[in-house]
Amino acid sequence: MIPWLPLVVIAAHLLEEFVWPGGFAAWYRRIWPERAASVTPKFLVGINALNVLLAIGAGQWFDRPVGLGLWLVVASLAAANGVFHLRAVLRTGIYSPGVVTGVVLYIPLAAWGFVYFALNGARADVLIQAALIGPAYHFYSAWNHRRRARRFAA
Repeated sequence: MIPWLPLVVIAAHLLEEFVWPGGFAAWYRRIWPERAASVTPKFLVGINALNVLLAIGAGQWFDRPVGLGLWLVVASLAAANGVFHLRAVLRTGIYSPGVVTGVVLYIPLAAWGFVYFALNGARADVLIQAALIGPAYHFYSAWNHRRRARRFAA
């Protein structure tokens, strides 16, 4: 089951964001109006499809050297996303579609996974690189949304 845990928690998170209670796109546009033009249905489908594909790859290739690294990257991305949702709720006091699964599933999955794999022989360089990729992507994503929104506004 361990290889597929990221896919399971991503599925739960996507359900919270877009199905029940849903409303992530509208929430994001309301919280960050300066980035609103960048949060298109095409973007949301694409970025979430990529996330799902990465999780499938992590599960499928888990028994290969690349699989563990991919698993940890997906977990790191998920944890950073959970922190993003939590920070937004703390900053605004407004429920963020995705905060519950982000805090209850994403952050604990990454914490458990990094500790578990570190104790079971994962290489330090793999652990460190994977741990850095998640937060780095979220900083890049915020910058990219601002850039895209300016381009769409022009």
